[in-house]
Amino acid sequence: MDKNTQVLATVEDAIELGLLAEEFELIKEAMGRTPNFTELSIYSVMWSEHCSYKNSIKWLKTLPKEGPHMLVQAGEENAGLVDIGDGLGCVFKIESHNHPSALEPYQGAATGVGGINRDIFTMGARPIAQLNSLRFGEISKERTKWLVKGVVKGIGDYGNSFGVPIIGGETMFDKSFNTNPLVNAFSAGILEGKMISATSAGPGNPVYIVGSATGKDGIAGAAFASKDITEESSEDLPSVQVGDPFQEKLLLEATLELAKTDAVVGMQDMGAAGITCSSCEMSAAGDNVGMDIDLSKVPTRQENMKDWEILLSESQERMLCVIEKGKEKIVEDIFEKWDLHAVQIGVVTEGGIINYSMNGEVVASVPAESLVLGGGAPVYEREYKEPAYYQEFKKFNIDDVAQPEDLKEVAMTLLQHPNIASKRWIYEQYDSMVGTKTMTTNRPSDAGISNIKGSNRALAMTVDCNSRYVNADPEIGTQIAVSEAARNIVVSGGIPSAVTNCLNFGNPYNPECYWQFVGAIKGMSAACRKFETPVTGGNVSFYNQTVMEGKEEPVFPTPTIGMIGVVPDKSKIMTMDFKSKGDLIFIIGESKDDISSSEYLVSYHKIDASPAPYFDLDKEFALQETMKGLIDHRLINAAHDCADGGLFVALTEMGMPNKLGFDIVTDAEIREDAFLFGEAQSRVVVTINEDQEEEFIEFMMNQTVPYTLLGHVTKGKMCVDDEHYGYVEEIKDIYDTALEKALS
Repeated sequence: MDKNTQVLATVEDAIELGLLAEEFELIKEAMGRTPNFTELSIYSVMWSEHCSYKNSIKWLKTLPKEGPHMLVQAGEENAGLVDIGDGLGCVFKIESHNHPSALEPYQGAATGVGGINRDIFTMGARPIAQLNSLRFGEISKERTKWLVKGVVKGIGDYGNSFGVPIIGGETMFDKSFNTNPLVNAFSAGILEGKMISATSAGPGNPVYIVGSATGKDGIAGAAFASKDITEESSEDLPSVQVGDPFQEKLLLEATLELAKTDAVVGMQDMGAAGITCSSCEMSAAGDNVGMDIDLSKVPTRQENMKDWEILLSESQERMLCVIEKGKEKIVEDIFEKWDLHAVQIGVVTEGGIINYSMNGEVVASVPAESLVLGGGAPVYEREYKEPAYYQEFKKFNIDDVAQPEDLKEVAMTLLQHPNIASKRWIYEQYDSMVGTKTMTTNRPSDAGISNIKGSNRALAMTVDCNSRYVNADPEIGTQIAVSEAARNIVVSGGIPSAVTNCLNFGNPYNPECYWQFVGAIKGMSAACRKFETPVTGGNVSFYNQTVMEGKEEPVFPTPTIGMIGVVPDKSKIMTMDFKSKGDLIFIIGESKDDISSSEYLVSYHKIDASPAPYFDLDKEFALQETMKGLIDHRLINAAHDCADGGLFVALTEMGMPNKLGFDIVTDAEIREDAFLFGEAQSRVVVTINEDQEEEFIEFMMNQTVPYTLLGHVTKGKMCVDDEHYGYVEEIKDIYDTALEKALS
């Protein structure tokens, strides 16, 4: 890039910047001339997959956008906004920081946390909770251990310093993520006043950059995130941003103070592509407006930064604001109070053209509309085809797998597996109590729950996706991901409201990868419509792959679902822990002779090829409606869904908080290993006080969902069919320390 930026660009320059030759021709057509190098650099980031969604938008548009609580639909603002009652809104979103985390795990993860929180408070909402969804390679590999430790520390250090609790998440290990981990960060905030829109308006209104100074970190990060990780990717380290959580905390308070004034016309976080993206998207969202931006006025951290470096820098903790003319002092005084930059760098203009100048010379002049999603950015319809493995997986037959003689040994193996064992080593590095709103730190529920002060309501949230299920069957696997997210909220006492997604897939030019993406979108659409949980937006991350046996292979497809719900009555929050010895244990839902895609099948039997576990969307919906009724009528005192590891793991997890055990009998009609360790969906374990058994059964007899008495809660002993499996207190220590030992 060390060239005269005013020299006319060539097709070779375009290809070097990650554009296609035909896209270079489209750029010339949009501009009516050949771009110079700076202008081409602008198009290269704005037309990258990360910013334009050019390979995914066709299918993203098929996702359901409307629902009973929607206030802002997908694509309209920085994040989704839903009505949660009492005059309050919830702003929430999930995004990936996969590629940066693969190269520099600490800063990659930390800046992912910072960026997602800025998306929330840019709209005028105060972040109240964070979640994260993480995927790593084989835990025995030294590189995996390095990545895990760096990512977790980055998330913890930034989140703890910023002062927003991390109240839940998920972590999975699989060889498909050996090269390319997935780091997905979720944030939710409460909006009490007016929303700040990411739009520009009013020719003559001043344009301000606020927050931190601009440096060379993160330059061209959007383009970097739109290509494969290779051995040469380490040379792209300038594409990894550097975060400062203390600056972000100041920026949060200054922004929310500014939001209470009438000075703001519009504001947008400077995330991917920095000044370029925020100025172009805000202008395109307005009515035939552009901007004149003077890059020489931008506060910089390094001397002699070039125009394109300032334009493309993704330095953190910065915003672009359009201010109502005459109210500049309001903005400057607020940011001076918080010891942050607030510098006018431009003005809103008529006509939709953005002119960028440096030291009095115009270095780029681009039509905003041609750069953005829904405007002139290209939209592609990629080829897709079913991979051969899909039909091979369907040939799996449970009868070909011999049931082990020692199921107790299986149980102990699973409880120590990094995908099943406690993630205590991770979450103890996160501050879950800061802010005093978290309601599930000492009362564990399947969803994280945050208190809404001054209201009888609470906010429930979760992130869910079993990547293995999606790989086995993208459509069914993604339906399961949505359903488990909804199930986690329902069994915690909430009502699902809306979804944000983080779609992590391989190369979209690979027809088999794109088939996985299309199937996932179809599955998500079906499930979200069923639960009336519209998709408010999110993030697409393509080009995630790993190297196996010298060959590049895509990671397991991972359409992470971030879902929020409202707990209408805080007194009815449902926790998962066993309460008292003697309580009856029931399973709601149907047990199946199914071990497909289970952790048991893969990690114990070493069989990777099997379909997704049993799932029926209508039966799942009926189960959740039944659970809502049981909780509303206060007929149960604990609930936990059967998920990874199956029934035995669910029971053990319910017993650990209060060191209580269980005594159950299996179903003679179902293989014992399938009954205990199979992951057939749509099942929830509940406990009831013996005094309520009659009322519980009367309620269940009026439902269509099957239910079975498994046994009862014990003082601490774990028994299955009269066989002693151990004591919960002893097993808890093994379960709690397994991950830490594996990482040592």
